[in-house]
Amino acid sequence: MSGVDPFTDLDAYVRLPRLAGLWLSPDGRRLVVGVGTPDKKNARYATALWQVDPAGEQPARRLTRSVKGESAAAFTGEGDLLFTSSRPSPDDTDDDEDAKAALWLLPAGGGEPRVIAKLPGGVHGVRVSPDGTVIAGSAVLPSGDDSVREQRKKAGISAVLHEGYPVRYWDHDLGPDRPRLFTGSLPEPELRDVTGHAGRALDTEGDWEITPDGRSAVAAWIVSEAGGSERSTIVVIDLATGERREIAGDDSHDYNSPRVSPDGSRVAFLVRRNSSPDDPGDVWLAVAPVKGGPVEPVTAAWDRWPHEPRWTPDGTALIVAADDNGRSPLWRVEVASGEVSRLTSDDAAYTDLRVAPDGRWVYALRNTIASAPHPVRVAIPTGEIELLPSPCAPTFVPGKLEEVTAQAADGSPLRAWLALPSDADGPAPLVLWIHGGPLGSYNVWSWRWNPWHLVARGYAVLMPDPALSTGYGLDFIKRGWGNWGDKPYTDLMTITDAALERPDLDATRTAAMGGSFGGYMANWVAGHTDRFDAIVTHASLWALDQMMSTTDMAFYWLRELTPDRLEANSPHRFADAITTPMLVIHGDKDYRVPIGEALRLWWDLLSRSEGKHKFLYFPDENHWVLKPGNAKVWYETVFAFLDHHVLGKEWRRPESLG
Repeated sequence: MSGVDPFTDLDAYVRLPRLAGLWLSPDGRRLVVGVGTPDKKNARYATALWQVDPAGEQPARRLTRSVKGESAAAFTGEGDLLFTSSRPSPDDTDDDEDAKAALWLLPAGGGEPRVIAKLPGGVHGVRVSPDGTVIAGSAVLPSGDDSVREQRKKAGISAVLHEGYPVRYWDHDLGPDRPRLFTGSLPEPELRDVTGHAGRALDTEGDWEITPDGRSAVAAWIVSEAGGSERSTIVVIDLATGERREIAGDDSHDYNSPRVSPDGSRVAFLVRRNSSPDDPGDVWLAVAPVKGGPVEPVTAAWDRWPHEPRWTPDGTALIVAADDNGRSPLWRVEVASGEVSRLTSDDAAYTDLRVAPDGRWVYALRNTIASAPHPVRVAIPTGEIELLPSPCAPTFVPGKLEEVTAQAADGSPLRAWLALPSDADGPAPLVLWIHGGPLGSYNVWSWRWNPWHLVARGYAVLMPDPALSTGYGLDFIKRGWGNWGDKPYTDLMTITDAALERPDLDATRTAAMGGSFGGYMANWVAGHTDRFDAIVTHASLWALDQMMSTTDMAFYWLRELTPDRLEANSPHRFADAITTPMLVIHGDKDYRVPIGEALRLWWDLLSRSEGKHKFLYFPDENHWVLKPGNAKVWYETVFAFLDHHVLGKEWRRPESLG
């Protein structure tokens, strides 16, 4: 791909390898990352595992290779790599398309990987203690009889009988099998069921840890509540007996992301105060003894929302990431005092944190809006950042990134990132790109919604953080809480006005676009102003009364949005006012914002004004467009729509759409 610009050649772009996930061995000598590339059918990204030198001296080298791909799971005490994959083992006679992920071991000293554990429902969330005790999740039918799984398949049965809520989540149906926790011992763990049927109590991501002595698991445990609601608690599970006891849980908070201290005596976790119509809630770190005792808040006074906590080896501090002013830096939190100090001072966001066993480094994936994820190590306590040799070549964006600031009518400071062409002939047309969430921030690289494609085509892209955005304190969130169409909308218009005062931007050629909550805002913008030449709305909320009773987690949204607020803030009420051409995009397997939103929006648009609107529909995509071929079509259609309405070019239907 030498000489090919991936921001002008979409085929080259979707082939770019992309980093995801980072794992560090217990002795700190091995660092592994996942690298995704399109499969041969261009239907999905398959991940291979690569080893990165933690000292930054040796080039990265590939460890695994298969059509199905692999996901790193954990390291053994001896440094062997455990990973999960649905690839066939050497003794399999055929390649089962529906095969579940098994647990594999790749020896540290080299050699071929081998399967060490299999379960009919697959294996996920693998954790290993120093003595070789393994815990993992696997989906099991309520009866516990996995022969029924094959019987259902042969009988052509896909039906699920639900007796609780929710019934689906993001992009997948829940049930009929549900996760249980299993345990066993290396080197050949015969995994046995620890929890039995627990309904929806355990998640499919593996929100649990194992204690250093290998005797207990500490897990986030979901509890069903009346009215279709649920809450998350922290439990300790005895791996010998299955006995479970709660160490953190109550009706007004959620507890998750448990992290066991190095000495095994305490658990750190995130606490989220439940929201209400007048309160967006709050998020802080807390600790509690593994044996049980009071939950002690650590960062309750900090006006930022931490995530990804990791203990330092001496057990005195936690390293976290937290959104802050359009960035997501690393922070050190002293457990005893709650004192917070910032580690990194650059414009980056950090994910997949791992602390070295000697306490000198934090390993992470570093990224910015202008740079794709890259493995780094950050010195403790100086914050010095060192790039490590990556499996992926650096991606050079075709422009420059600046900041725009403004002041809202209520005096609140506003800011946005602005991506600009570096060599524009004249003022550039502007695209206002609105982030989702709504509790989020524009501070990370995005493969799915990448602004640099537009920049390569001569557009400038404005990426603001309006009211409800994180990283500016709780009061900034409260400004838009329960009133999505008020301050979030006026903030967007104010920061757009400020940007368009620049001589290098063309106020006569503008568009707005957004996905998820950003799509909601795009719909709201369409019904409240005709200032934009085109609007793109992806996976968007349109009729809030409908949306909030068909989404996958209705109880969460309805804590904030009362019936009156649903009515007042619903974009569909303003359909008659829409005059701007709109491109509607939606995937049929989107369970967070169900397809009914797009279908109703499309009817409301076409029944009022045919001809200028378009609907890009993906029968096999979810909230995000993930397949490489579909991602290319997404970009092509957006470009064609904007070029036609903003730049005045002739409409050209993308060739890939026939």
